[in-house]
Amino acid sequence: MTAYQLNKKTKDFLNEHKLYEDDEIQQIQLQHRLSLVKAFNLPKGGRILEIGCGQGDTTMAIAHVIGENGKVVAIDNASRDYGAPFTLGEATDHILHSTLGERITFHLDTEFTDFEVTVPFDVAVFSHCSWYFKDPVELHSFLKRLRGMTKRICFAEWDLQFTEMTQRTHFVAVSILALYSQFVENESNVQNLFNKSQILHLLEQAGFQIEKQTTVDATFLPDAKWEKDYANSIRTEFIQAASQMESFLSSYYELMNDPQHEELSLNSFVVTAR
Repeated sequence: MTAYQLNKKTKDFLNEHKLYEDDEIQQIQLQHRLSLVKAFNLPKGGRILEIGCGQGDTTMAIAHVIGENGKVVAIDNASRDYGAPFTLGEATDHILHSTLGERITFHLDTEFTDFEVTVPFDVAVFSHCSWYFKDPVELHSFLKRLRGMTKRICFAEWDLQFTEMTQRTHFVAVSILALYSQFVENESNVQNLFNKSQILHLLEQAGFQIEKQTTVDATFLPDAKWEKDYANSIRTEFIQAASQMESFLSSYYELMNDPQHEELSLNSFVVTAR
């Protein structure tokens, strides 16, 4: 992770809402989420559906940007006791007790397929969630159902087309984790990898018309180190499960653990569509 400085937008958020004032990691994550939401170009006073809200990092940014007359409905299939160092329940309760609380409704332990919508939302936000899907058929089905729930979609994910060699570690780490998920059943947030061109195609197949594409800097985030550490932690188990690929995997691990390079995170790509 590179050295970073909080920008004015992040400082203004912290001063206004008094959230995570002493939590450096959350502040870093918040800064990135605010940049993503800026790229989403959400309407003031809008009614927003957020899919895969997790601990509410992006939810906070959305609620801040749409203002006190806006509303965020945030859903996640994980339970309240999932997650660390704070569970989803602890994190979302903390947000609900802040000045943003009245703008947000959380639905945890909720499957998207069971979530009913009677009036379409102005915008659906689907941020850094696509790699949870095991295959493109499953993701396409999800997006097609979402098409009937929203007038517009804002999509963000890690950009596999890295531009700096220092981002290679993150690329290799998530590649290892995606392969691991094909051999070993697990609950990792990397079940498969989808690049930007695949996402564009899936969105169009689901009935969306692409509006805009952009890239958001994420190199300062600690995710590259987190993914590398996790990939190293499952190395023995993975090689045992895929012994026929031992030589290949060893080469990938050597690339990932190359001490000559920093561990900068991949950037995020953003796609908006109607």
